[in-house]
Amino acid sequence: MNTRKFKIFTALLGLFLAFYACKPEEFSIGEMISKDQLKYSISQDKNDPNMIILESLTPGVTPLWVTPMGRSTQLKDTVKIPFAGEYTFTYGVESAGGYVQADNYVLNLTTNNLNYVDDPLWTLLTGGVGKEKTWVLDLNADAVSKYFIGPLFFYGTDDSWVTVTDKQTVTGDSWNWSPDYPGNSWLMAAGDYGTMTFSLKGGAKITVDHKMLGKTQTGTYFLDASAKTLKMTDAGILHDSGRDKVVIDWGNLKVLSLTENTMQLAALRDPALSGEGACLLVYNFISKDYSDNWVKPEPEGDPNFDFGLDQGEMLAVNKTKTWSLSSDTPFNWYGIDGTELNAWSKNTDYPDWAGYNASYASYVSACQIQFSSDGAVKTVDGDGVEAEGTYAIDETTNTLTFTGITPAFKMGSWAVATTTAANQWKILKIKKTGSAVTDIWFGKRDPSKSEYMGFHFVLGASAGSDPVAEAKKAIIKALCGTSSKSFKVSDSWHVDWCDGNYSGGWTTATTFADDFTSNSWVWTAEVKQSIQDPRLTFSVNNGEVTCTKTQDGVTTSAGVTIDGANNTIKIDMDLIKFGGAANWLPSYGPNWKICRNDLADIDSKGMWLGVPSGKDNETLIIHYVVAQ
Repeated sequence: MNTRKFKIFTALLGLFLAFYACKPEEFSIGEMISKDQLKYSISQDKNDPNMIILESLTPGVTPLWVTPMGRSTQLKDTVKIPFAGEYTFTYGVESAGGYVQADNYVLNLTTNNLNYVDDPLWTLLTGGVGKEKTWVLDLNADAVSKYFIGPLFFYGTDDSWVTVTDKQTVTGDSWNWSPDYPGNSWLMAAGDYGTMTFSLKGGAKITVDHKMLGKTQTGTYFLDASAKTLKMTDAGILHDSGRDKVVIDWGNLKVLSLTENTMQLAALRDPALSGEGACLLVYNFISKDYSDNWVKPEPEGDPNFDFGLDQGEMLAVNKTKTWSLSSDTPFNWYGIDGTELNAWSKNTDYPDWAGYNASYASYVSACQIQFSSDGAVKTVDGDGVEAEGTYAIDETTNTLTFTGITPAFKMGSWAVATTTAANQWKILKIKKTGSAVTDIWFGKRDPSKSEYMGFHFVLGASAGSDPVAEAKKAIIKALCGTSSKSFKVSDSWHVDWCDGNYSGGWTTATTFADDFTSNSWVWTAEVKQSIQDPRLTFSVNNGEVTCTKTQDGVTTSAGVTIDGANNTIKIDMDLIKFGGAANWLPSYGPNWKICRNDLADIDSKGMWLGVPSGKDNETLIIHYVVAQ
């Protein structure tokens, strides 16, 4: 870790010194050139007169073209105009002395070239040549989104048509958060945002009536069907006032999807203007025709999930069972089929608006619900307040109905795990380790749409049992399975540094992968190769756990001491050693903290073993995954 920071410091110091070494003592503004000195060419391609070729011939300046299809700063550029007509071009330059503009150039175009607009995407956008099509934001004054679950989604800067429509995976900044409007109405005010009309009547013209912004814009546009981009000149897409000032150019857009009735257009949020990271603000549109003919659907039926288990036994085996809210992922939203709507796997994944982070973890984990097989139920919230009542299970519908008690657990700054108006929860899904159920998600059905807010509970200690002993058993089960289990170091995300509470961290699942240059101080092809073959195998026999390491043809073993109270394991031998640039990463603990992932997730997400890094309040964690 110190090596990485030293390299960064050295690079910054070099830049600092270079800046002051080159700093001039005096500044001057160059001379203003005259209009007569402007030299440029505007010509038509001899084989295609609708292809207009622009060329700046003025030396030492930046050209600023204004064309019927938009603006350009290219020294040489091409403009394709599909329709005959009289068109105006303006050439100007930005010189050392300032901006200078030539007289307007008027071109009388006498031919049509409809090949420019015969792509199916042009038809979907406009209705076709000689027609026009009007679009509206998918949010109305009644706070209803008619096709999408909300009017605004958020994507990574490397997302595009490829990731959204073609559903391909790309490397880089690719992610999305697709919030539903009813649960996130803070995103923007409900209202009539106006219309966008794309016309192909004699030209590619755009009219945008921004009702919420109090203005109307008219301009031109060009759809690049191959690149899946849309350029609007003198106009911008419909958007909310709260984000009006965070985008440099509301007419410079990516097309993420486009169908007969729906369209998603993405503008880049500028980090300097917004004070937030760069991302794509993806506005969801529907055609006005679709909107005008939309009929509100009947709510979907409430499905039932077959877990293959007796649900009463699952909740309260051995007469009493206690469940605690997960401190990693206490809540999320789920579709009607139980599909998770937000990719949150740890408390650091929650966005700021969710109001949950690691600082609430201890409070949330103290929230418990205890079911007894005689129908009694008891709750204890994070403040230690207890309540008692009864519950009944309808195993046909997976529904719990409470009487004399209404479970309510605060989860962060605003979210509350509570019941429906009928005082009910539905069991959405479960997770098992072996045959034992270790996690249950209870769902609160949304009264107006097909969605649940779900609450994640993990198995606590049964009445009369030793919590530390139960925790030790859970660790043994996660490490050894029924008898033994093998692990290897992850070859896509091998290391991270987090705070002393084992939360946070500066790396992600996409930091390393096959990028062997960005972090060569700890990740190279040689490092990756060094961790392909070594294995750790944990075995249990009569309650005693052994760890066996195989690396470079040598096999070594040591006993494993498990501390269930602190979730640590002690192994008196080196674990897997890294080669190459990462050979300085620790392989000997001997005390390792099992952290970041739930024990129940080890088979799918692996486990992180942490040791102090040597810096104050910092933990170095190594990622082990189950070896196939």
